Amino acid sequence: MAEHPPGSSSPQQFSVTPYGDSAVLLTPTSADPAERRLAATRLRAAVAQHRPRGVVDLAAGLESLLVEFDPLQVSHHSLEDTLLLIAETSGHVAETGDAREFVIPTVFGGEHSPDLPSVASELGLTVEETIAAFTGSLLTINLLASAMAPMMAGVQFPRPLARLAEPRTDVPSGSIMVAGTNAIIQPFPGPTGWRVIGRTPLTICDISRDPAVSFRPGDTVRFTALPEERWDELAGEFLESVGGLR
Repeated sequence: MAEHPPGSSSPQQFSVTPYGDSAVLLTPTSADPAERRLAATRLRAAVAQHRPRGVVDLAAGLESLLVEFDPLQVSHHSLEDTLLLIAETSGHVAETGDAREFVIPTVFGGEHSPDLPSVASELGLTVEETIAAFTGSLLTINLLASAMAPMMAGVQFPRPLARLAEPRTDVPSGSIMVAGTNAIIQPFPGPTGWRVIGRTPLTICDISRDPAVSFRPGDTVRFTALPEERWDELAGEFLESVGGLR
C-alpha cells in the first residue's frame, strides 16, 4: 500500500492497493465519509481526463476507484506514481464543473411503492412526510453501479435506512429505491435488497443509444411527485437533464 506523499497540495490523501497483476484500487483516507466520496468522484474525473498510458478501464466505487490496466504497457509501480500525481490535481477539479441537473418525475404509492409504508414507519414519519423529505433532497450521483444504475447520496431522512432482510427477486425498471442515506434507480428489471418507494415512467438506460445514459457522476438529481394518471404521458421517454424533457 502506498500513500499520497505528505505535504501535497491535494486536500485528500489516497491509499493504493494492487489488485492482481492488472489493477490497482485507490481509496481516500479521510475519516469523513462525505470527503471520501467527493474525493473519489473528483479522482475518477481527473483520471478519465488524463487517461494514463496502459489504463483500460475505470470502475468507480462509492468511496474508491479501481483502475484496470494492461501490464504489457505499464507496471504497477509506474502507474501508481502516475495516479498519485493525478490525485494531486484532482482536488482542484470543480465540484460542480459541467455537472447537469436532473428532475425525475416519480409516482409514489400503490404498486409502485411497496416499501413506502415500512420506510415511513422506520423513520417515524407519515407517508406524506417521507415523500416530502425525499422530494426535498438534492442528491448527487456518486457512481454508476451495475447496469449503469445511478447511485446517489444526500437523501435527507432523519436516519439511515436498513436494507430489506430478504431481497426481492424482481423489481421493475424505473423503480426508485433507498438504503442508508442513498438512492438508486433500477434501469432494468431485476433483484434488489434496496427499499422501493416509488417509480418513474422515464427510461433511465437505453442500450440502443450512445451513450446509453444521459447522466454521469457529479450530476445532481431531484425527484418530483407525479400523479399516477400522468404515467402514460411520460412512459418510455428517455431521461434528459433539465430542459431536455418535453
